[in-house]
Amino acid sequence: QVQLLESGGNLVQAGGSLKLSCVATPSSSLFGAMGWYRQAPGKQRELVASINTVGTTKYGSSVAGRFIVSRYNANNTIHLQMNGLKPEDTAVYICTAYHVGSRDNYWGQGTQVTVSS
Repeated sequence: QVQLLESGGNLVQAGGSLKLSCVATPSSSLFGAMGWYRQAPGKQRELVASINTVGTTKYGSSVAGRFIVSRYNANNTIHLQMNGLKPEDTAVYICTAYHVGSRDNYWGQGTQVTVSS
């Protein structure tokens, strides 16, 4: 059964940094593109960053230049390094991954990031 487990969410002051991690299991599975979305109260879910198996990345316009997504294919793990955090970055950050075997996208439960002003 495919599962995505996120970690790293926390409360941080504006201007600070956080690093989120997401592990996709089972480790024997192959995953295509993986990434992060976020959802704030009353707002639509939006793309934060994605990365494919060869390292090609894509960023949402509001985080480009501040956030960096990285990937370790050997253990199906991605990280999101978030720098220069702003109060408007406050949201639940949700990991997503495309499972090659089932040709389906999977979602994690999310991890809360709160940025205080």
